[in-house]
Formats: sequence, structure tokens, C-alpha cells
Amino acid sequence: MVEVVEVNLTQIDLHIHTMESDGSLLVKDVIHEAFERGVRILALTDHETTNGVQSAMELSREYNIKVIPGVELVTAFKGHEVHLLGYFNSEVFFHSDLQSRLKELRDKRTALAYDMVKRLQGDGFTLKWSEVERIANPEGAVSKSHIMRALHEHEHGTIQWPSIAKLFQPYGVAYLPFLEHAFEDAVQLIYACGGVPVLAHPGLLENQELVGELLSYRPIGLEVYYGYWDQRETLIKYYEKLAKSKALFATGGSDFHGLNGPVKIGEVDVPLSCAQDLVSYLKLDV
Repeated sequence: MVEVVEVNLTQIDLHIHTMESDGSLLVKDVIHEAFERGVRILALTDHETTNGVQSAMELSREYNIKVIPGVELVTAFKGHEVHLLGYFNSEVFFHSDLQSRLKELRDKRTALAYDMVKRLQGDGFTLKWSEVERIANPEGAVSKSHIMRALHEHEHGTIQWPSIAKLFQPYGVAYLPFLEHAFEDAVQLIYACGGVPVLAHPGLLENQELVGELLSYRPIGLEVYYGYWDQRETLIKYYEKLAKSKALFATGGSDFHGLNGPVKIGEVDVPLSCAQDLVSYLKLDV
């Protein structure tokens, strides 16, 4: 039994990935890492799957951590790839419509990843699809993150991460955006299953004019507090103001994928009000 330390529930991380999608840690290791770093309210937001949420909620009782069920969906809007977070109450596990749709999306994303590997091979890389599969969770969606890690291992670290990343960015040889899930459909899906949609990391959108349009489609939240932006403080201030005028509420998180990533669990300063607003909307017992 883990020794529980009484703390004020102020350290929050509402955007975390595990090995159920493209993270590098098992769910149990993510919960332990969160506890060690002082996080007491978190959301698991794996890509196109909620498979890790149930075990996270069971484990969290030992650590006195509150887990909010979540998911991250890759969607399309006007030809651009847009990421959308969905947060739910515990009934998410009983929505067959959601779970069947997530399975379809995982299959489609895996097919796209296969095409990315084919493009790399056509450009002279000798990476095999089996090497990518070995890294990915067989029940999850294979994504460019898995391919990047497999390519780094395959090349024995001779290609640096910035160079690998450029292969998957616009105009890169392996760039193939996932455009088979319309943003509007994703918003409708989340609401139909009792959840609330939140536009993820808006500062990463190449066309910033889209942010206002996305927020105007239906009332949704906006991820304001985020760690991967180059001008973090400037963008956070900008999106704080935008969230107050155009979004249901603000959220935030690390977008943690693994211990080797540049942003750790709980490293982004997320105001307590973000968790309070989300919990209140979902009527969660947190």
C-alpha cells in the first residue's frame, strides 16, 4: 500500500498519454510518476482510446489521486489537422457508440501510419513496418510518434530528433495529415456521449484564424496552459483572454508522452479553476 500524503489539491495535469496510445510509460508508471511529482488531479487523454482509464482510476485510489476520464482525437477542419480533447464522467466506458467509433479511428490511423512508412522507404530509408509494430501497443493506433521512435532506434541515433521530426512536418517526405475524422463530427460524438470537447494546444495550429472558427462551431473548452509552445508565456496570456470571451472554460496540461520528453508531468502551471470548471461541468465527484 502506498503511503498517502495529505496535500492541497492544487497540482493539476489534464493532458497525459500512456502506452495505450503513443506514450512510453505504462498506466501504472504514469500514475506513480504523477504522484512523485505532486500531481493530485489528472486526466488520461490517450489518442483514440480510453483503454487505460479504468486501471488508472483503480490505481489512483492507492495514491489519493483523482483521475478524469479523457481522450484525444485527431480531427480535420478545412484541410487542417486539429486535435480535440474530450473529457467524460465515469459512464464513458458504457458508451458503445464511442468505443466502436474509437476502434474505427484507431484502425484508420494505423493504416495512415503504414503509408508513412512506405513513403520513408520510397525515400531510401530501410525502416520496416515490423519495427514500428514492435514499439506500438497492438490494441492502440500506430502513429507518427511510434514511427519516429522506431526510426531513431533503426538508425542507431545517427539521425537527430529535429531532423526526424521534419520528415513528418508539412512538406516532409512522410507528412500525411489524418483528415478522416471531421472536427464537427468529433464534437458531436463527445457531446452525444455525455462529455465535453476542448480544443487542444491551439498554438500549434499553423493557421491561427481557424481558432476562432473552431470555438464558434459549438461551445467548447480551450487548452490554454501548455508546455510545448516556443513562446509559452506570451501564448498563454493570449489564449487566457480568448478563453474568457469565446470558450466554455480553459484547461491545461503537459501533453506528457514519456520521461525523455521536454515537458514532465505536472510541469505546466495549471490553475485550480481549470479542474473546478471541468469537474463542475461533468458533475464529477472530485
